Amino acid sequence: MDEYSLVTERWISVLTLDGRSETVSLSEAFERAHELREIVGDLPTQSFAILRLVLAIAARAYGGPRSIEDWQELWSSDGRDFGPVAAYLAEHRERFDLFHPHAPFFQTSGLRTAKGEFSALEKLVADVPAGFQYFTTRAGRGLERVSAAEAARWLVHLQAFDISGIKSGAVGDPRVRGGKGYPIGTGFAGNLGGLYVDGGNLWRTILLNTVPLEHRSLQRDARDRPSWEAPPLGPEEAEDIDDRPYGPLDLFTWQSRRVLLQRDGDEVVGVLVANGDRLTPQNLHRHEPLTAWRHSEPQSKKFGRVVYMPREHHPGRALWRGLAALLPVTAPRGISDGSERFLAAAVVEWAGETLGGTDRVSLRTAGMVYGPQSSSVADVVDDRLVVPVALLGQSRPELAARVVESVAQTERAVAALGFLAADLARAAGAREPSILDGVRDEAQRLAYAGLDASFRAWLTDLDPDGDADRQICAWHRAAALQVARVADDIVASAGPDAWVGREVNGRHLSTAEVDARFRAALRSALPLSSSHEEAVA
Repeated sequence: MDEYSLVTERWISVLTLDGRSETVSLSEAFERAHELREIVGDLPTQSFAILRLVLAIAARAYGGPRSIEDWQELWSSDGRDFGPVAAYLAEHRERFDLFHPHAPFFQTSGLRTAKGEFSALEKLVADVPAGFQYFTTRAGRGLERVSAAEAARWLVHLQAFDISGIKSGAVGDPRVRGGKGYPIGTGFAGNLGGLYVDGGNLWRTILLNTVPLEHRSLQRDARDRPSWEAPPLGPEEAEDIDDRPYGPLDLFTWQSRRVLLQRDGDEVVGVLVANGDRLTPQNLHRHEPLTAWRHSEPQSKKFGRVVYMPREHHPGRALWRGLAALLPVTAPRGISDGSERFLAAAVVEWAGETLGGTDRVSLRTAGMVYGPQSSSVADVVDDRLVVPVALLGQSRPELAARVVESVAQTERAVAALGFLAADLARAAGAREPSILDGVRDEAQRLAYAGLDASFRAWLTDLDPDGDADRQICAWHRAAALQVARVADDIVASAGPDAWVGREVNGRHLSTAEVDARFRAALRSALPLSSSHEEAVA
């Protein structure tokens, strides 16, 4: 059959700098990286998975880069030094053939079950809920077959983010029992709170997420390489699994599954997905640069040593609310053994060191949230936050600390609003915990909905060289006004029963009393909101 080379076939969805949607090959993605805005997958997690693939190619093509000086030279080239990538892709072209007879890309040639069965494409296409086809616009022919280009995108995504659960039992895999492959966890990237630096065009994004080999933040074994440079895999687990991962390139292209696409001409009509190489994320912070990390007390007790786990994303929680874990100079300590509570992503640390202090950079998140036993997709996280580079590096640690403190103070103000809503419900006679939780959560949701755009704009406009007191005061006042506005609406709708009030657990609760306590708590949470009147002038 004819090859389908990912080097030359157009399969990666991108957005150009002038706003056009296009599809490009791997070769084009690099050759035109300076004029492409970003990779835009069918899901944010697909964009992230393909970016990791692109980063692995760039690292090998440009030899690391080995030193900071080498990195700076590439940065100055503005993506116009395509020769090394062209040579690298030509050298490994055969391994990028989606339908190669002996080594198909990201697949296992000859993979089969005892019954010779393939599964429907819902095992490949992650935006189709298994068993719930009527919830998707992809029902019908869209599920029966997909183009080779779309299959390639979902294949990369599957290796990174596939759900856990029982898989097809591959002939030749000694782990198979009763014709089934029992759960080994999600794809490796599914463990991560994916985080990367958006450079404004694809070339700068590639470089800002490529940490030089000699940089202190990462460790690499000399054997670190992407999967296509290793011998093709069989159905069983890799022989060197106990020694791995060897480094970032190994992780970027980790083969979590053994896969074989079923081809029909230029389309894919089925897929076989079996278990691949199992990998747990404990203490991989010196290998994996595209996530922040958190100290895990339960894991540390279990293993008898300090253990860091990826800091996962929480659906519905804006990225700015977790700013403390993102900024290298503000990650709080306090663990009993002296270890840091959080470790910043290596790419964020690198961006803070290498970019100018007056610049701004966009931090992007991408992550998958799984359902029970990680056997279904519950949600996909996608967020971005524009941050002054000075907050990422060592130039203004005191300002970074004050920004993080302002986030914590804002959260305390919103918590006070939640207590106001719950206490007003109690004053009106509510007793059921579910009702009290519901009104509290709704009040906080409304507050954060109003605060979100305001905080993002304030952070974007923050001037590292400006008057810090004035700028922090401006945020306190803006946040207090927004939270108070929501509180006013809640108080106005409290009703006559709440105004009369009642005794609850030894306290008399009424609208006037609850509101007064809230106003005091709001002033305590945002102490600068009533000072420096000129801050918002």
